[in-house]
Amino acid sequence: MTYDFTPLFRSAIGFDRLAAMAGNIANAQALPSYPPYNIEKTAETDYVLTMALAGFRPEDVDVVQEDNTLVVRGSVPENSRDRDWLHRGIATRAFERRFVLADHTEIDRADLMNGLLSIAVRQVVPVAARPRRIPVYTGANVTEAVQAA
Repeated sequence: MTYDFTPLFRSAIGFDRLAAMAGNIANAQALPSYPPYNIEKTAETDYVLTMALAGFRPEDVDVVQEDNTLVVRGSVPENSRDRDWLHRGIATRAFERRFVLADHTEIDRADLMNGLLSIAVRQVVPVAARPRRIPVYTGANVTEAVQAA
């Protein structure tokens, strides 16, 4: 079953990427569940992505921002000595997780402590993109406004 989000975007301009993203998410089959993660909003424009990476060292993890996508990859090299596992419940398999970022988003830092990778994300809206009030003129004020501009 597929979903068509076209009616939701009839009165919106420039949201093609959002429509495509919503369609991809709604039509996705099985999303990967490894490694588990949390996304937390810590302030108005600040977020923290926390991933459980037990058994991974900082050099085993790659965090990259590619355009509007955060890519987190990890792989643990095979151990050089053989082990005789009685039970192996801690997964250290290779992974790649992708997160779509909003426009004007940047990664502040990434920390790996106690098996948890924390990535600080901040949305920085440029001054030109912030809302601004447009004055509305009437009658004689229109002539003054045109002359002042």
